[in-house]
Amino acid sequence: MVIAMPRYSYIAKTLEGESKSGTLGAKNEHELARILRKEGCILISATSEEETQVRKKFTISLSLFKRVSLVEKIMFVRNLRVMIAAGVSLPRSLKILAEQSKNKFFKKTLLKVREEIIKGKAFSDGLSRYPDIFSELFVSMIKVGEETGTLEDVLNVLVQQMEKEREIKSKIKGAIMYPAVIVLAMSGIGVLMLIVVVPKLADVFAELGIELPVTTKLVIATGNFLSNFWYLIPGIILVFLFLFRVILKTTVGRLLFDNFVLKIPIIAPIIKKTNSAHTARTLSSLITAGVPIVRSLEVLSKVLGNVCYRKAISEAAEEVKKGAKLAKVLSRYENIYPSLVIQMIEIGEETGETSNILEKLAEFFEEEVANATQNLSAIIEPILMLIIGALVGFFAISMIQPMYGMMEVL
Repeated sequence: MVIAMPRYSYIAKTLEGESKSGTLGAKNEHELARILRKEGCILISATSEEETQVRKKFTISLSLFKRVSLVEKIMFVRNLRVMIAAGVSLPRSLKILAEQSKNKFFKKTLLKVREEIIKGKAFSDGLSRYPDIFSELFVSMIKVGEETGTLEDVLNVLVQQMEKEREIKSKIKGAIMYPAVIVLAMSGIGVLMLIVVVPKLADVFAELGIELPVTTKLVIATGNFLSNFWYLIPGIILVFLFLFRVILKTTVGRLLFDNFVLKIPIIAPIIKKTNSAHTARTLSSLITAGVPIVRSLEVLSKVLGNVCYRKAISEAAEEVKKGAKLAKVLSRYENIYPSLVIQMIEIGEETGETSNILEKLAEFFEEEVANATQNLSAIIEPILMLIIGALVGFFAISMIQPMYGMMEVL
């Protein structure tokens, strides 16, 4: 029986001082060092494939619980740009920024990226190993900055892009906060009424022996269920949220959900304006950074939130690669992109000012999103009041109706 020797990924240096890396099979690290010594190399570090797999699994599981906020990334990019402008070397800048970071996960990540740079790898290659932190847009722009020697300028464009993204997200979150609090509060009060009040009224109706309407029976059955099995509510909610997330992770589920939200009267206009702003801003940033239009569209298709927009931009990238004009391709998607976007892109392609026009277009739609989110609470509030009033009325009528029936009998 032949026992396969473990394989090691190693980093070594030749007698001339050049770095060398690769994989070799050996019984242990000592034997690996002897093999490399015969080849005229000195072993610097070695990791077995088994250990590498364990680290990958640990990193994946850790990333589920560790997150780096957008604000932290903005501060990182902003400070890195200042240090590079001041002539501080990239490894030293990363070390300083890692020491300043209060997020331990982000700190370790920056130090690992620094180690990769010291070993001779590109900054963008080091960042690409952490897609949960650094998006493809981020990595692509950094790569262009390295290749063209304009890293400082690219970082400036990138920080502007991220700040605008944060601004839009904060406005949308602020707009939905008030309705969300109202819905949660009323849901809590409703459940409390069903658990505490309804069972007592049900006992009274049972003692009187009167015939109950269907709506009353429905309310009483719901109240009895919640009263007897209230401890199942958190579990049911968690299971529902888990299943919802699982469905959203599937291609069909995500497509159906994203198509559905684009048809909701109040929400759809905000989603369209937000994605239009994101498209214009991201495309403008990538083109300004020097990324080719086809590559820019490919990157954009992976960073947009809505699947319908991703699909449209992905198909546009394929058509543009064949020589088609972007405006002409996007004209097929007037159901998701306003005609203004298509017209302005067409003007940009004709004048050669696509980047500048996209930036102005992004500013316009970002202002539109700001105005829409400001009015969202005012629009949703009366709708919520009507829904809550209808539910309260249904509950009151269901519980009072039997009492009126009893009085008529008497």
